[in-house]
Amino acid sequence: MKKILVTGGAGFIGSHVVRLFVTKYSNHHIVNVDKLTYAGNLENLKDIENASNYSFVKGDITDAAFVDKLFDEHDFAAVVHLAAESHVDRSISNPLDFVLTNVVGTVNLLNAAKKIWHCSKDKPLPQNKIFYHVSTDEVYGSLGETGYFLETTPYDPQSPYSASKASSDHFVRAYFNTFNLPVVLSNCSNNYGSHQFPEKLIPLFIKNIRDKKSLPVYGDGKYTRDWLFVEDHATAIDTILHNGKLGETYNIGGFNEWQNINLIKLLCKVMDKKLGRAEGESEQLITYIKDRPGHDRRYAIDASKLNQSLGWKPSVTFEEGLERTVEWYLENETWLNNVTSGNYQKYYAAQYETAE
Repeated sequence: MKKILVTGGAGFIGSHVVRLFVTKYSNHHIVNVDKLTYAGNLENLKDIENASNYSFVKGDITDAAFVDKLFDEHDFAAVVHLAAESHVDRSISNPLDFVLTNVVGTVNLLNAAKKIWHCSKDKPLPQNKIFYHVSTDEVYGSLGETGYFLETTPYDPQSPYSASKASSDHFVRAYFNTFNLPVVLSNCSNNYGSHQFPEKLIPLFIKNIRDKKSLPVYGDGKYTRDWLFVEDHATAIDTILHNGKLGETYNIGGFNEWQNINLIKLLCKVMDKKLGRAEGESEQLITYIKDRPGHDRRYAIDASKLNQSLGWKPSVTFEEGLERTVEWYLENETWLNNVTSGNYQKYYAAQYETAE
């Protein structure tokens, strides 16, 4: 069986990728490696955890010895690298954590892949091998009121998070150019959907609206983002992994720009309807707070390269995706409560440590 490594596969995006691959490819064995920090949650994968073509390994990609041993044992045909520290506010508080995971961790994986695949500039690209690095649109910096990020847009990271991801992107491309490591990259816009840790805007505000707590909005609320349904992101990753051109970068976006304040008002409207509240009731919870440092004004992805060359496009409108997302969180209050209380971290001990 072809073995595919997914790093960070217990996280928000990673768990959707793992689930898609496990259910779609019975002839592939999916190995999920995750450190299980605050955002890694094995409850995200309860529905496929006993699948015959799935394995979970707890480990830290910043540990080079662990990474080398993992590659020696499995000889992966493909790597889908999603493991990352990804919350901008946390990067402002502790930038070094982001350097260690996003930069050092990525280089450890690159080194292990280069070694096991015998990559060298004086040898041709290895056949049927690929290292897929998943990145973010935040590496491009900020846009004005018009224009879009292209794959050729110069990098201009504005936060420690985006700087660490930009650095990792450069290392991936450098290993392609220096060592003939077969790589492909993608840079995605803001993801939303089920299983997202509730420090990010949409799940945090769903919880706060449910609990009738304030909805803190940075600055004037007119920061603009392109929103991508996480299940569509997973299918885009699948498409690029199997059909993308080596050495290329693909932008993944939802063709779907929203100012934060307008998104929040739409979310309030959907929540009021789902909770049986009076229309406009949840909007009263909106509170404007001091802006955060280095806050990019606008992101917008041009995903036409991916659409035109590989045929991918989003499957749902934002309104449809948001309604499905709200329904999932309201129907999975135990998951949400476990995450916010920290009880989800006991799942690994109950599921794995007792069996060792």
